[in-house]
Amino acid sequence: MTLLSSIMRGVSRYSHLTDIDTIRMLMNIGGLVPVPSDALVTPVTFSVRKRQLKGILESFDAAEAGSRELCGEWVVGKKTWHRLQTEWKARKEGRLTAKPKRKERVVFYLHGGAYYMFSAATHRLVTIPLAKYLDARLFAVDYRLAPETRFPGPLHDAVSGYFRLIEDLHIPPENIVVAGDSAGGGLALALLMYLRDNNYPLPSGAILLSPWVDLTMSCESWDSNTQYDIVPMPQPGDHLNPVACYLGEHMEQYLTHPYASPLFGDFKGLPPLLIQAGEVEVLRDEITLLAHKATLAGVEVRHELYEDMVHVFQSLPFLEASKLAFISCHDFVWSFLPKYQSRTPQPLEGPAEKGLENEIDNDAARVVRGDGTETGAGRESMSQSSEGRRDSASYRRKRRSVSPTPTLQGDDPSWDSKYLSSSSDDEGDLEAGVLRPSRSYTPPPTKHPSIRRSSLPKRPSLARLRSTFSAIADAASVSASDSTHILPARPHQTPSNDPKSSPPLARRRSRISSLSMTPSSSAPPEPAIRRSQYSHPDVTSLCRQWVSSGPANMTTTYKPDGQGPLQVGAKRRHSRTLSLSAFSGRTTQGVTPSQ
Repeated sequence: MTLLSSIMRGVSRYSHLTDIDTIRMLMNIGGLVPVPSDALVTPVTFSVRKRQLKGILESFDAAEAGSRELCGEWVVGKKTWHRLQTEWKARKEGRLTAKPKRKERVVFYLHGGAYYMFSAATHRLVTIPLAKYLDARLFAVDYRLAPETRFPGPLHDAVSGYFRLIEDLHIPPENIVVAGDSAGGGLALALLMYLRDNNYPLPSGAILLSPWVDLTMSCESWDSNTQYDIVPMPQPGDHLNPVACYLGEHMEQYLTHPYASPLFGDFKGLPPLLIQAGEVEVLRDEITLLAHKATLAGVEVRHELYEDMVHVFQSLPFLEASKLAFISCHDFVWSFLPKYQSRTPQPLEGPAEKGLENEIDNDAARVVRGDGTETGAGRESMSQSSEGRRDSASYRRKRRSVSPTPTLQGDDPSWDSKYLSSSSDDEGDLEAGVLRPSRSYTPPPTKHPSIRRSSLPKRPSLARLRSTFSAIADAASVSASDSTHILPARPHQTPSNDPKSSPPLARRRSRISSLSMTPSSSAPPEPAIRRSQYSHPDVTSLCRQWVSSGPANMTTTYKPDGQGPLQVGAKRRHSRTLSLSAFSGRTTQGVTPSQ
């Protein structure tokens, strides 16, 4: 992780030595870690037709003649694929005559990449686990990139992809969850605002992973976190400056436009939002202000902060925080949204289910591994395992002996078995092929190291890879002075004459465990404006309001093991090894501003 951070921070210093095409080529190189087949990906190409769009996209929509095409891909987890195959076969054989009871969710995903790089394929490290944890079909669209396409071209493509789901494929909007990371997270918010502004049907909610919502870069975390984050700092006059590439010659006009910088927009009337951020990422402060402002506008917001985590840490599968983030996405979709979304999801039937079947179940489908690389095998290779072929009655009998939500409260929180293994249970609690969401989220229990070691022989061989990363992190924590903590004597301890009683705990140096989890709490970091350059007055005003009135929203903070609580204004310590700390969550209630 330290090496990755150093490389990414140095990219901006030598951007004059390369161009966008070279960067795109390098970023499209597949992962190097061989892992089992985890999902089915089906590429899709569709024509962009006129939709009678309004507002800022009216002229762009009028120019469409039906000849332009967009690409994307459907991502379906292995167990979800097996369940769908069973349902489709039963329907074709006439055995499924009753109205479907399951209210399917469909995820519309917008990838990040500073608006000028990456694709749906490069983001499979995010889309595959997201589809698996939600037990949902996910459609990721390849919108046009800058500088070839300037604002609002990517928004036009996002709107076209959304309307294709609800109009061409007949998927009810209330069944759709929009998701995106980084620039894609900002684009997802822009999509919601555009739909609301023009009275189009809104999706049920949105999942925003480290969203980029302020192109003015007015917040102090751009300076304070730049030495820790993997996002390179854009340099003035750089030909790879993402803001200049995206806005072009209309920068002055669009820099604070709500569809380009959603932080400057009105959030009233938007659906519920799950907002996740890393505590050491450069976008941290603007994301904190986003959650605050959206809550003031009456939006149901779940804001989560993962301490010591970098930008879009969800794409790093060896992190414990990554797994917890996807668990939270599961809880948001299956427990939080049903309580707060304005319309109830509908069962997919008739044209909607048939259209999805035709799109996903065809010869173009390819099996992909957990790292997102294709195996070259078609859908025929994804045959059900012996567990998958068991009848529903025997499957239900086994599930009765375990907890209601084995995925969220399972006994084995290891990275390899929860994310990469094709035989894992990370796609949710299945009973008769149906995902049963939990009503509340409880972090996985603390595990004793000896228990973990005793179970290693039963795990796939890839467990050795995780153990290697853990050993590297532990070794680094010994040499890193700010990763070593002094444990104080146990408080309120009284002497005992009992010879069996344990002696008082002496002060000693202790390494932070990379795998164990303990509860902790901390105050959300206070957003501030940048001192090194001009900050936009609207952001300055929002920061002052946050400081004077307190945060309007609740913030769930995930802290690494071994650190005590942090107070507002206290100096935070940043570990030099940011990668393999385990996390636990504790909700901190914000103070509602006085009227």
